[in-house]
Amino acid sequence: MADAGCGPAARARLGTVQRTPADSADTPSGPSPAKRTPQARRGGTARYTVAVSRLESHRIANTRVPARPRGSAPAAGVLALLAAGEEWSGSALAATLGITRAAVWKQIEQLRARGLMVHAVAGRGYRLDAPVELLDASRIEAAVSPEQRAQVGAIDVRWQIDSTSSELTRTAGASSAPCACLAEIQTAGRGRRGRSWRMPLGGGIALSYRRRFDGGMASLAGLSLVAGIAVLRAFTDCGIAGPALKWPNDIVADGRKLGGILVELGGDALGPCHAVVGIGINLCIGTEQGAAIDQPWTDIATLAPGAVPSRNALAGRILSRLAEALDVFSSAGFAAFENEYAQHDALHGRDIVVSAGGEAWNAIANGVTSRGALKVVREGVEVRLDSGEISVRSGAWPATACMPPGSAKHR
Repeated sequence: MADAGCGPAARARLGTVQRTPADSADTPSGPSPAKRTPQARRGGTARYTVAVSRLESHRIANTRVPARPRGSAPAAGVLALLAAGEEWSGSALAATLGITRAAVWKQIEQLRARGLMVHAVAGRGYRLDAPVELLDASRIEAAVSPEQRAQVGAIDVRWQIDSTSSELTRTAGASSAPCACLAEIQTAGRGRRGRSWRMPLGGGIALSYRRRFDGGMASLAGLSLVAGIAVLRAFTDCGIAGPALKWPNDIVADGRKLGGILVELGGDALGPCHAVVGIGINLCIGTEQGAAIDQPWTDIATLAPGAVPSRNALAGRILSRLAEALDVFSSAGFAAFENEYAQHDALHGRDIVVSAGGEAWNAIANGVTSRGALKVVREGVEVRLDSGEISVRSGAWPATACMPPGSAKHR
C-alpha cells in the first residue's frame, strides 16, 4: 500500500505549532489585501483580486480546488490544498479559494487548533510538516472488494460531525440498507462505557457501519469480537502484522491500545433489528495529542514505521472485511469465528483484574465461549462473563506483540 506520510518523521506535524504569519496581510491586524474587489461569485463565495506573482498565477490557473466532504468547514479548503505537503503563499491560497488573506490566516489557525503543525515562512508561504491524506469516498470504495460493494452500501464522508455512529442511528428509520459513515472530525466520538474517543485531524480513522439483522438482538452475542476479527483481517490486507484483540472490544499491540470498537443495537429486541458498529483506529498520533490519552496507546505508525498504509485504502479494507464477516455472522453466529479469535486473543492465560457487579477481583483469562463470553478462572473455578471491565495486571503483558500462548507468533 502507498505510504500516507504518517511515519515517525511525520509526528512533528502534530507537535508544537508555529504561529508566524506567512506574510503580513495574513493577520487580522495587518494591511488589507491588495485590490480586494469582488469580481464574481462561484459556489456562493466571493472572488477577490489579490497580488500574486506570475508563477503563482500560472499555478492558480492550473489548480483544481479539491472536492470537500459534506458539511466541511472553510478550513477544509485550505487543508485540501496544503495536504500534499507543498508550500503555498497566503496570496495563492486566497486567490485559489476566493477568500481574503486574513480569512486564510484564520483558517490556518483553525487547523493548528485541531493539532496540525502548519509552518509559516515570511515571504514564502505555508506548508505542513508532512502530507495528510484526507478521506475520500471514491478512494475508500475503490479499496472495497467488488464482491462486497453491495453489502457495504453507501459511503458517506463528512468533514465534521458529532459522531458517525450517532448519524447512522439517527437515519436508521429511513432505510434498512447497509451503509457507512466516516468523518475527519468527531466532536462527540464515543467509546465504551460512556468514554469519549478523540482523534487528531488526519491522525486516524473514525468510521461506523450499519447493518440489518433479521433475528433478535440476543442472536448478536459476540458481534464486537467478530468486528475485531474483521479489522485484523484488514490490517493483514494492508501489511500490518502484530495487533491482537482484548475482550470485549479493544484492538491492542504490545499491551497498548491501537483501536476500539463500539456496537450499538436498535430496532425490535426480538427482530428484525440493526447494529451500528463504530470503529476507531490510531493511525499517526502526535506526542502532544498522545499525552492527553489516559491509557497506554500506540498507533500504526509505530507498528509499521515507513510503511503506513493509505488511510483511504485501510478504511476501505475495514469496511470490506466487516461486511464479509457480518454476512457469515448473520447465519452462523460467533461460533464460526471462535477458532480465529483464539489465534488473536490477547488475554488468554494472562493475570487479569475483573470489575463487574460492583466488585473487582483477580482471575486468569481462559479464552471465550462459542457465544463470545469471556472465560476466566477465579480461585480454581471457571466463570463466564458476558460483560465487565477487564484490565491486565501489571507486568502481565508480554514484551513482544500480544499473541495467545501456543500460537505460532507467541514468544
